[in-house]
Amino acid sequence: MASAKLTPLGIAVLELLHEKPMHPYEMAQLMRERYVSTRVNVKAGSLYHTVERLHRDGLIEVVDTQRDGRRPERTVYGMTQNGLDEFNQRGRELLGDLVEEFPAYLSGLAVIDELGKETSLIELDHRVTRLRAAVAADQAVLQRLAEDGTPPIYWLDWRYKCDHRRFELEWTERLLDDLKSGRIPFQDCEQPKLTLITREDDDERKTS
Repeated sequence: MASAKLTPLGIAVLELLHEKPMHPYEMAQLMRERYVSTRVNVKAGSLYHTVERLHRDGLIEVVDTQRDGRRPERTVYGMTQNGLDEFNQRGRELLGDLVEEFPAYLSGLAVIDELGKETSLIELDHRVTRLRAAVAADQAVLQRLAEDGTPPIYWLDWRYKCDHRRFELEWTERLLDDLKSGRIPFQDCEQPKLTLITREDDDERKTS
């Protein structure tokens, strides 16, 4: 599918070009101001590379060049009709499709017993401390967005990120308490008795 060419950063670029044509430097500034880095890995080099690729694929086009004094000439890009079509198609997919994701935290949770009680509790304590600081920072940003009159429709992604982080904090605090209290006991390196469940077993249970 052609829309698969659009990376999250490519989507972010076309999102900005919905507003008006602009040069990459202005894109980078707006992405910082709008906290796009909470959902996209934004780096100067990758941004310029993405702009070049979108141009090469015919999704954006050069509409102007600007020069400010002795500074290098800046190329202003606008979105083509093909770019708009691809943006709309990929946007529908991102909004409506369920995609299996694999957060690194899940792999950490899977090895808690192997790490042992002391190490696991120390690391989870560290995680909770960092999450509390992040949640406090999130709330400050949300309050500023609400106070400056930014329409809520423009920061739904930020609200989702903040709610997800707050949920992770609350969940991790409960886990930490369960591990410290012994409600979830460590196995002291004993090998648990695990039973391999096959697809046939699962199908049999569903039909029984």
